[in-house]
Amino acid sequence: MSQLFPRPLCSPRLILRRLEPGDADSLVSYRSLPEVARYQSWNSFGVEDAARLIEDQREREPGVPGTWFQLALVEGGTERMVGDCGLHCRLDDSRQMEFGITLAPSYQGRGYATEALGYLLHFVFTTLDKHRVSAVTDARNQAAASLFKRLGFRQEAHYVEHRWFKDSWGSEFMFALLRREWEVRSRPSQEFTR
Repeated sequence: MSQLFPRPLCSPRLILRRLEPGDADSLVSYRSLPEVARYQSWNSFGVEDAARLIEDQREREPGVPGTWFQLALVEGGTERMVGDCGLHCRLDDSRQMEFGITLAPSYQGRGYATEALGYLLHFVFTTLDKHRVSAVTDARNQAAASLFKRLGFRQEAHYVEHRWFKDSWGSEFMFALLRREWEVRSRPSQEFTR
């Protein structure tokens, strides 16, 4: 039984839970789309990729240095998987985490990413007791940049054509949020469940 992630996180509209074997088809349904893969590390994503990801995550825990912990984002009312998000614990400093998120196009623009990452911030800063959360986005991905700004992240860097990515030089934004900054922004009346 997991010690750090024993049961799902529940927000008003979403359930954030571990990936399960039954999630493979959902993962493939949106991760295989060119518009979803555009800013991601993969070019294609098939059934074998989904099975490998799910198996790799089976025994994972959040906060283990050098690893990603991936969560399914499930719509509470319909129990449909709408996306997934990842928490990366840095190898060089385990007090810092990185976020990543992927949503199915049909669920974008509904506030699900903001809601999910808002609850993950609470989990990371309170349960995991981390100091800082960062996120790296492709500079062309304005939706992702807007998401992190909405959550109170500050843009710390704009790396211009700093890495070769999908056959061209890519530029990226680096965003970050400190626990003390999050504490000032968070409302004491807001209730979170685990």
